[in-house]
Amino acid sequence: MNLDNFRNICLAYKGVSEETPFDKVTLVYKVMGKMFALANMDSFVSINLKCNPEIALELREQYEAVQAGYHMNKKHWNTITINSDMLDGEVFKWITHSYNLVVASLPKKLKEELLKCE
Repeated sequence: MNLDNFRNICLAYKGVSEETPFDKVTLVYKVMGKMFALANMDSFVSINLKCNPEIALELREQYEAVQAGYHMNKKHWNTITINSDMLDGEVFKWITHSYNLVVASLPKKLKEELLKCE
């Protein structure tokens, strides 16, 4: 996987914005203003994704590529090393999981707005 693949998959979801709120190199993806994915644009060696806490622990045990979220809440975020022992298809699956997890936690008003997004 490369940065363009990552960007394209994240931007394909409804209601997603691409931002750099922390610095010039940390690319952040938000759905209706809530973060679901981020990565360093310069090095692009890993990505951070939100994850169900129980599943997050399972993934960390199953893959060397998956660690507790770097600079994130370790319970709810995983850092996945790119091009390691997790195949791209699996990484895409967990990007989707992260997006869906954040969407599920949105307030009703934002969910309704999201449904109206093209």
